[in-house]
Amino acid sequence: MSDKPTRAVRMIAGALGLTLVGAALTSCAAGSGAETIRFTFSKREAIEFMNELVAEYNSSQDEVKVEIDTSGVDVVSASFVRGNPPDIMLANYNYEIARFVQRCALTDLSDTEAAAGIRDDLQPLMDQYGSCEGRTSALPYSVMAASVIYNKEIFDAQGLEVPQTWEELLAVCDQLREAGIDPFYATFKDDWTVAQGWYDYTAGGSVDVIEFFDALAEEGAAVGPDSDVSFEKDFAEPMDRMMQLANEYTNEDAASRAYGDGNLAFGKGEAAMYLQGPWAFSEIEKTAPDLELGTFPLPMTDDPDDLGVRVNMDLAAMIPEESTHQEAARDFLEFLYLPENIEAYNASQLGFTPTEDAPSPDDPRVEGMTEYYENGQIYQGPSVLVPRTLPVFNYAQAMVLGASPESTLRTMDADWARIAFRAPIPTTEDSASGETEESTP
Repeated sequence: MSDKPTRAVRMIAGALGLTLVGAALTSCAAGSGAETIRFTFSKREAIEFMNELVAEYNSSQDEVKVEIDTSGVDVVSASFVRGNPPDIMLANYNYEIARFVQRCALTDLSDTEAAAGIRDDLQPLMDQYGSCEGRTSALPYSVMAASVIYNKEIFDAQGLEVPQTWEELLAVCDQLREAGIDPFYATFKDDWTVAQGWYDYTAGGSVDVIEFFDALAEEGAAVGPDSDVSFEKDFAEPMDRMMQLANEYTNEDAASRAYGDGNLAFGKGEAAMYLQGPWAFSEIEKTAPDLELGTFPLPMTDDPDDLGVRVNMDLAAMIPEESTHQEAARDFLEFLYLPENIEAYNASQLGFTPTEDAPSPDDPRVEGMTEYYENGQIYQGPSVLVPRTLPVFNYAQAMVLGASPESTLRTMDADWARIAFRAPIPTTEDSASGETEESTP
């Protein structure tokens, strides 16, 4: 293969003259003599976009041919066990994927041009899942921000301003109630909607998530009634406030309503606010294409400086150590991170681009989150920062359906202590020093 800079220049020049035309591009793929790499992509909603991007890359040069695999994370995990992992991955960054990072099964990407462009303030969020000493094993590709979705038409009709404090939020809810409007539409039948929205927004809006989980990991198996930090102590007030909103300001049938019901009802104007991420917009749009919607962070304290939006690393790029085509995989990696490609991808998904100086999405529905993302006022959802063996989705749902928050949080402490006893859970400080290779969730 020729040296990377030469091919990259040729590739970019070729790409400038291309127009994406689906199957026509695919037929122009790299010739039979090209080095073939397997590319795993886990975002099913964006397969069409990524297929076109892969076709563009294949058509722009004749030395590497990318074959896209969308079979999912379980198949990827099995391929690592068999010693035949993909050559490059773009996958949702969570505990399942981070196992490969912690076990040093991924190559160091710190010397790539792609890594040089990533925002520094996102690294602590990546490190919450652990790391491999001396390596940048994964690069964020798409950051998905989520917060309160609100009906601008209802707010305007009621003369309401977006609340920035807890007291202002309650005042908004009370005024909506007096007008006969449900403040929030809740879908408690689906546990993930409770965890992603109600639990994450209330906890993340009150607690320093990184600091809390670092302290919790330091406590390890000692977490409990007498520990300095615990779910029972630190999440008590957020859960009380979550229950106040859930009990007093939601639709009466919330316990039997699921995600699909919520999208339909919210599109019909049956409530003023909805605790969902931007993925709900396309569903709401199916029945209410002209509805004016916006977003704002859920205020959980009386200090506007505490406002922030929930984020997750919706996609991260990784190249396994056992890939036998690492140079070719790196070339495709650099193509993925070209500004015109990574920014176009994120714009198509209403995601935020993790590179420095990248523009934020210009969709007015998400502009209410832009200043918070740009200012680094972001947190990862507490529901995704625990191992799967701690069933936080079920616990969050149990609370909004009537279980005692105090008892539930105490159970979460016990679960955490048991998990930590079996396998120490890494802190971000551990990640910085590389002490996570044997720490598996």
